[in-house]
Amino acid sequence: MAVWIQAQQLQGDALHQMQSLYGQHFPIEVRHYLSQWIEGQLWDAIDLENPQEEFKAKRLLDSLIQELQNKAEHQVGEDGFLLKIKLGHYASQLKSTYDRCPLELVRCIKHILYTEQRLVREATNSSSPVGGMMDSMSQKYQQINQAFEELRLLTQDTENDLRKLQQNQEYFIIQYQESLRIQAQLTSLATLPPADRQLREPALLSKRATVEAWLTREANTLQKYRLDLAEKHQKTLQLLRKQQTIILDDELIQWKRRQQLAGNGGPPEGGLDILQSWCEKLAETIWQNRQQIRRAEHLRQQLPIPGPIEELLNELNSTITDIISALVTSTFIIEKQPPQVLKTQTKFAATVRLLVGGKLNVHMNPPQVKATIISEQQAKALLKNENTRNDSSGEILNNNCVMEYHQTTGTLSAHFRNMSLKRIKRSDRRGAESVTEEKFTILFESQFSVGGNELVFQVKTLSLPVVVIVHGSQDNNATATVLWDNAFAEPGRVPFLVPDKVLWPQLCDAINMKYKAEVQSNRGLSEENLVFLAQKAFSSSSNNPDDYRSMTMTWSQFNRESLPGRNFTFWQWFDGVMELTKKHLKPHWNDGAILGFVNKQQAQDMLMSKPNGTFLLRFSDSEIGGITIAWRQHYDSPTGERMVWNLMPYTTKDFTIRSLADRISDLNHLLFLYPDRPKDEVFSKYYTPPLCKQPCVSKAVDGYVKPQIKQVVPEESCFFCCIGDVLSACLSTVWLHSVSRDRSDSMLDADGDFDLDDTMDVARHVEELLRRPVESQWGGQQS
Repeated sequence: MAVWIQAQQLQGDALHQMQSLYGQHFPIEVRHYLSQWIEGQLWDAIDLENPQEEFKAKRLLDSLIQELQNKAEHQVGEDGFLLKIKLGHYASQLKSTYDRCPLELVRCIKHILYTEQRLVREATNSSSPVGGMMDSMSQKYQQINQAFEELRLLTQDTENDLRKLQQNQEYFIIQYQESLRIQAQLTSLATLPPADRQLREPALLSKRATVEAWLTREANTLQKYRLDLAEKHQKTLQLLRKQQTIILDDELIQWKRRQQLAGNGGPPEGGLDILQSWCEKLAETIWQNRQQIRRAEHLRQQLPIPGPIEELLNELNSTITDIISALVTSTFIIEKQPPQVLKTQTKFAATVRLLVGGKLNVHMNPPQVKATIISEQQAKALLKNENTRNDSSGEILNNNCVMEYHQTTGTLSAHFRNMSLKRIKRSDRRGAESVTEEKFTILFESQFSVGGNELVFQVKTLSLPVVVIVHGSQDNNATATVLWDNAFAEPGRVPFLVPDKVLWPQLCDAINMKYKAEVQSNRGLSEENLVFLAQKAFSSSSNNPDDYRSMTMTWSQFNRESLPGRNFTFWQWFDGVMELTKKHLKPHWNDGAILGFVNKQQAQDMLMSKPNGTFLLRFSDSEIGGITIAWRQHYDSPTGERMVWNLMPYTTKDFTIRSLADRISDLNHLLFLYPDRPKDEVFSKYYTPPLCKQPCVSKAVDGYVKPQIKQVVPEESCFFCCIGDVLSACLSTVWLHSVSRDRSDSMLDADGDFDLDDTMDVARHVEELLRRPVESQWGGQQS
């Protein structure tokens, strides 16, 4: 529904507030008759602080006047005649008012629309909770913009008062000089004859008394003007503090939090353009008020009048300096974070940005930014303002960069493109802490002045914590440290404290976010998947998700202590699954072809009632980064039991030889992907096309024939008769085992599994051999 239609339904105080928006500057009749046109224009697309936008505003003004004139021309009848005259008059009035300052028309209409929307929203929220639901972000932005409009009006009001005060003071000084002239004349009468003195003295005395009485009254008036102006500045500064708190402590902190979560795979933190526009408006308003306060102080010094104004002005000047200092130091931020797992001797990049640099003209004397790596303890000391003696915990190459101003975007930033950590100095570790749990940070610092060296700022900002590694094998554990820190760090914490334990649902959110980002999939971890992970993490058999909601997981359980019966941690197993899926299984995960998070017993239970040849894919419990195929066997066991078989887990090494889809294609006894999807329907689009059906045609120019690897699973009878012969005949072997636990076959171990580790090594060796050129009898050439 149009805002104007809703605004007409306002009542009571809201209606009065709406009516007060209109007057000679913008008649309410114009709003009424052009409501649809007004609400259809892109007023927000015009930057009021950019003079180059004036032509857009002028175009809107001309269009508004043309619309009014068109509306007037179409009025007929007696009532229409009066309205025609009135609308024509409004068109001329608006043209006269805004022709030289069209941006003020845009400002006026934006203020009207924002206020109407707020009044309608408040009225709707109080009467209809459901109807009052609207986008919270849009509502917040409107409130911020509304506060800026109020600040603009207050600043304009104090500017007008300051000019009035200056004019009155200048006139006071003129009258004061007049009183001095009269006093000089009275003094000069002493040299005149008594008759002349008596003739002229009364008039001069009367005139002096009149002037002095006026000066006394005017001095009191000037003092009142000064106090009133100071009180208005106090009100403006209070609103400025409140607005700055919303933008810096709420919006900017939220942006930094989103940036931190983005390091775990969360959604992008979003651009800084809106935040920068708000910070620039703050900077401009603060600077205007600072200049006003300085001018008021100059007027006081020019004409000292006893009273409390001197103390008030000192207080105002101190407050406004604190406000602008907080703004400048808080808006020196890291736009692009350095990598949080940082390997020595490896190039990395980062970008820092000063959100108010363009508005404060810092780029006129471009500052230099320096990057230093410091330890957690040094970061704590820095935030306590303790003297760190410029200590660092390592050496970064190419760690100095000059900030550059980009005219097209209005941004002032420094791009560190070729930094490299040459060496790192580690501190003494605590307890069981490993090197991959030690946190560092990159300190960026700079110094610059504003306002012609009126104010000099030293700015510093810390990166998100980084973990330094020297070898790729440390990446897994370092990533765990970063994940935990990014997920559970609290705003405003002491560097870099994080809770030692968290609720299981919190950890689920973190690892699900990471999994979706790493696998680059919209298919995250389902509730069933998370239950499986909880069972693994807590060694539990419960299938009820509610049983885990109040359970907590410690950092040690996450990535210090090995899982029961394993030589790896929970995180190391989960990270292996992510890596395998990211590198080789991504399309199959996205297709829903991989159940993945299912244990061996669950797989057996799921497959036992299915037709022969039904199979599923699950991640290995016993091997990091492994996936296995469990399937319902064609043949029952000699004792008549239905059988479920499991292939030895595939790893990244296996999939570099032959893909999962091709391996599934090779196994003819695999017919249906659980629960009942024909395998070719799911996997055929990923099969590798055969090179050639006739080997002679595929002979290479050098006389060699390229071999093809095909996976073969021996028939069950072969396993019970002569496993060794079958394995030597297969191009690739697999480890199969029966889920039946009570078999007495001598080929099974105590757990009912085949012990074929040695034969698997042979099978892998066969695969390696098949990748080499064949012997000379294929092509008649020597290899």
